[in-house]
Amino acid sequence: MLQRLPRFSSLSPLQRGLVLGALVLSFILVAVAAFRGAEGAAMSRLRQAASHQLDILAAAIDSEVTRHASMPIAVELNPDILALLRAQSDLQDVHQADANHFLQQLNDNLGGPVIFVLDTRGKVIASSDWIFSDNLLGRDLSYLPLFQSAMSGVAARHYAIDSIRQEPGFYFAQPVRDPAQEWRIIGVVVVKSGLRELERNWLAQEAPAVVVDTNGIVLFASPAEWRYASLQPLPPETLSRIAQAQFAGQSIGSMSLDIGWGGLEAGQVVRLPKHLREDVEGDGLPQPYLALSRNLPGTAWRLIVFSDLRQVSAEAVTHAALAVAALGCLLFGMLFLGQRSRRANEREAARRQLMHANQELERKVGERTADLQLTVGALQREVAERQRAEQTLRAAQGELVQAAKLAVLGQMATGITHEMSQPLGAIQTLSANAAEFMKRGDLETAEKNLNIVGQLAGQMGGLITPLKTFARKSPAVAETVDVAQAVDAALFLFEQRLRKMAVTVDKSFAPGQWVAWCDQNRLQQVLVNLIANALDAMSDAPARGLAFAVQPENGRFLALTVEDSGSGFTDEALSHLFEPFFTTKRPGEGLGLGLTISRDILRDFGGDLSAARASTGGARFTIRLPVPPQGDKA
Repeated sequence: MLQRLPRFSSLSPLQRGLVLGALVLSFILVAVAAFRGAEGAAMSRLRQAASHQLDILAAAIDSEVTRHASMPIAVELNPDILALLRAQSDLQDVHQADANHFLQQLNDNLGGPVIFVLDTRGKVIASSDWIFSDNLLGRDLSYLPLFQSAMSGVAARHYAIDSIRQEPGFYFAQPVRDPAQEWRIIGVVVVKSGLRELERNWLAQEAPAVVVDTNGIVLFASPAEWRYASLQPLPPETLSRIAQAQFAGQSIGSMSLDIGWGGLEAGQVVRLPKHLREDVEGDGLPQPYLALSRNLPGTAWRLIVFSDLRQVSAEAVTHAALAVAALGCLLFGMLFLGQRSRRANEREAARRQLMHANQELERKVGERTADLQLTVGALQREVAERQRAEQTLRAAQGELVQAAKLAVLGQMATGITHEMSQPLGAIQTLSANAAEFMKRGDLETAEKNLNIVGQLAGQMGGLITPLKTFARKSPAVAETVDVAQAVDAALFLFEQRLRKMAVTVDKSFAPGQWVAWCDQNRLQQVLVNLIANALDAMSDAPARGLAFAVQPENGRFLALTVEDSGSGFTDEALSHLFEPFFTTKRPGEGLGLGLTISRDILRDFGGDLSAARASTGGARFTIRLPVPPQGDKA
């Protein structure tokens, strides 16, 4: 069946698009189905884990909160308490001490709660904390809803904050009925159970968890900064009323979790506001949480646990990726089987075709061989022609270099003539005088004149030797070259012009300090060209300076810089500077080949030439010269 499948390459563009679209759609459907299935399974497990956590927390809270629930009944049965409540106001002091001692002993035995007794007006007339300076004796607590509920005959359980110590607690209020007065309510017994330990021990966990009252106010929470927040925004007057009744006037509801009551029993996906979670950065969406709640038995509270859904998303994405990978492996396996079958058929067909092709090839080889021989001959002639053209080009380049050197010598002819005219005149005069002195027999004076003639001839030879070296036409041969000597030789050729233009020369290196690997005559030609250009550029400059410096570069090259104080370059001129026949000089003053030839000369030896604007505003040329290879640095 796989063998009968059409090839993808043989399909029309429309059919290819449909096939690719079907493949993409199948991958998307498989990924979505796997993601949904894995997400549902992970969400179910997360709900089970959150429900189990709710069971544990609810049992712990119920045990901690309700363990003092029966204490008010024991208090109201005590004779001292009944005697205190039955006494007139002016006689209560007689029974108050006994009642306080009883409440203190009961509190010490049960470990922790505060027990106090209120009369029918809501005034505290006995308390277990009577020995402390901040006790509740004499305090008016008639504003508490639990007192009002107890006075109506209904036992109350209520969360409130102590206005004296500012400590939260869970209050149990029990009306005290007097059997001698037909069970009339003569007071209220209140037991306060502390909750700080409960919040610290049971809700100090990584996942957020809160306990809220019927008003939607968070009583205690993890994290602690959520305490006294509201599930949903409440009107200011409602918050003020609740704060006065239960929270001793403290500020509540200043922030809201923005969570609705509906759906919390079965589990609701919520996104906490950005300012409540540290896992929100920038403008990104907050992380989703599964909020699951449960009513706490024995109280009107509700416990809410928030479970992070990032693990659910990660698991779902992983399953989706695995499903897509499995589908991809299946499709690739099918394609591989089909391709292997197709390849087997193609190999058999190719074998048969090869037999026919071999026979045809033997016939064509003879024909092609003759054509190739003709083509090879033509290529050989073309290569020879190209080699002759390259030799001609190199010869032309050499002639051009020589012509440039002779042009420089021609520019310096006037200065050289002036330098040699004086020694020649002196030689002529001294030789004539020597002949005359010899006729007179004054051989000593004649000898002095001839010695001076020899010195002048040596001076003229010192002028001619560098010119002969510079003008010599010789092939380029790489050798160790003293950079300072090459610079000095180039400057010597311009000595007369440098003095005439009052150019200050700054050369910061001495002979023998830096050695390069190149041809000295060619390097001198490049330097002569750069110095000539610099002098032309400084012809109108108020201050004329020419600076030379050498720095090593990567241990493999020397960077010789030539910097002048001329007019420099524009951006456009700098971008075309090394193009043939481009010049910034006036018409008739240059061909625009000097820099191009100079760069080609340096590149023949593995070097290079670059240009830039100097910090002084003039031009700065950098000559990169290779250092001598190992063993040739002497």
